[in-house]
Amino acid sequence: MTEVNVEAYHMVVPQISINDNFSTKESIPNFIVSTSPVLENQVLDGVATLSLKNDDTKDISPTLLNLFTDDNGDHVMVHKVLAQLKRNGIRPFTDIRLEEMMNRLSVDPEGLTIQSEIGVKKTVSVAEFKEVSHSCALLLNKALSSNMIIPDFQGFCSEIKNIWEDLKKCRGGKNADYIPQLSRVNPNYLGISVCTIDGQRCSFGDTDIPFCIQSCSKALNYAINVAEHGPDFVHQYLGKEPSGVGFNQIGLDKNGLPHNPMINPGAISSCSILKKDECLADRFDFATSEYKKMAGEEFIGFSNATFLSEKSEADRNFAIGYYLKEHGVFPENVNLSETLDLYFQLCSVESTADSAAVISGTLANGGVCPTTKEVCVTADAVRNTLSLMYSCGMYDYSGEWAFEVGLPAKSGVAGSIFIVVPGVMGICVWSPPLDELGNSYRGILFAKKLIEKFAFHQFDTVQGDVKKIDPRLQIRQETREMQINNMLSASSNNDLVLLTRYIESGVDFNMPDYDNRTALHLAVCNGHLNVVRFLVEKGKVDVNFLDRWQSTALDEACKYEFEDIRSYLEKKGGLEGDVILQRATMQY
Repeated sequence: MTEVNVEAYHMVVPQISINDNFSTKESIPNFIVSTSPVLENQVLDGVATLSLKNDDTKDISPTLLNLFTDDNGDHVMVHKVLAQLKRNGIRPFTDIRLEEMMNRLSVDPEGLTIQSEIGVKKTVSVAEFKEVSHSCALLLNKALSSNMIIPDFQGFCSEIKNIWEDLKKCRGGKNADYIPQLSRVNPNYLGISVCTIDGQRCSFGDTDIPFCIQSCSKALNYAINVAEHGPDFVHQYLGKEPSGVGFNQIGLDKNGLPHNPMINPGAISSCSILKKDECLADRFDFATSEYKKMAGEEFIGFSNATFLSEKSEADRNFAIGYYLKEHGVFPENVNLSETLDLYFQLCSVESTADSAAVISGTLANGGVCPTTKEVCVTADAVRNTLSLMYSCGMYDYSGEWAFEVGLPAKSGVAGSIFIVVPGVMGICVWSPPLDELGNSYRGILFAKKLIEKFAFHQFDTVQGDVKKIDPRLQIRQETREMQINNMLSASSNNDLVLLTRYIESGVDFNMPDYDNRTALHLAVCNGHLNVVRFLVEKGKVDVNFLDRWQSTALDEACKYEFEDIRSYLEKKGGLEGDVILQRATMQY
């Protein structure tokens, strides 16, 4: 048996769980192989075992840690670590992955002080920080170096915020009114929440207000069923085709099955499968516990008033149920009344935009929750679910959605849309007013604006639209001019985290701009001694590089009277430009 150590791949493929063992290449989830072609090549020869070290065998990178220590390098400034985590979309006070570290540090809610036996302090020793961060070292290494799926998360969030601001001005659509609970919801509510596969989070607007997930439950129920029973069993009772008719039409496909699980007949059939041999209470508990796992143990609730209203206005769904029973669609011995109750109950489950974004992120992450790393559903179940969400998830708008937006999604009549960018992120947008096809009016506008701005459409890679932003792009994909501009900006703004990423990517720090000035020149001009040290000692810059005015970094230090920088550069062999030119003339 070939032993394949995939410790390095855990940073790139976080979906691999600790100590996962795969006996064959075929048993490796598709999302792992597709994300890591190197890993695929290593298992082509036959049987392989993939092993991962536990998080607690890893330490945070010393190079990274040095960026957050005091001047003596002895103590870690925890508030700066937390600030960097927040900049990269990690929420240190609520992220379960950081819970042990945060508890041991006893950081206050503002993230500025640490409670300890000797009083209040802002730092901990390097040794202590390494000890308390063992359990989350891999996450810290990724987050503190901005080595996440969306490296410039602040820039990405800024664009999402701009879309949210634009949508707040939009008015259109009307709340669902077939039951009073939905019609009474404030139509001005608007929430947008994002969760990437690395657990990066951003939220704008009304993202903590509960709403019923309604038809979004259909996608989740199908995924749970496929994970539990396998696709062959499930599709004895369900089809895979878009129906071409309304979501609540009474009818079957050419094989005598509901067309797909995203419309009412298929969703009712799906509920008939869900833990079919157990009592109704246990079936409901099982489904909601699975929802909560996918939501990273965040909010999942239940609206009994909505359930009762759904049931009282359910003539059409009862007719569908009896039609399915008459045509032998259900498994044997199914109790139709309980099946319909379960269907209404799961439509009445509550979520928030924040917890729904994590659910969508779990689907984007191949069934592994981004914030807990728990395997919730199988990769095959996710693939099948996303395929059907892509083709059937948006009611009678599904075909146009696939054409215009090109992403798997599921909408519900309470105004939510669960959007999945496979391998990247999950998004939930919630705005109660619906368009004429039953989808959130502002949710549709959001998706269109998202695709106008970002290269997320499934076929954008074919088109290669240079006008769109691809927030996944890493440093190695930047042009030389972009690298130079970003390095100079980072040096000017004291951004050691970005500079560290460039070092790890092997970028040449001696690349000059049009004035022949390097990152070192800019760091000196702005008085950043720590950046100067970093560039000289880590970046191996030429301390005597001449700009177009024949000035060196030492000339800049003298010009701006930065004595500490001047002294440091002289110790490192720095010379003034005139001296270098004189020596060159003498040699000539």
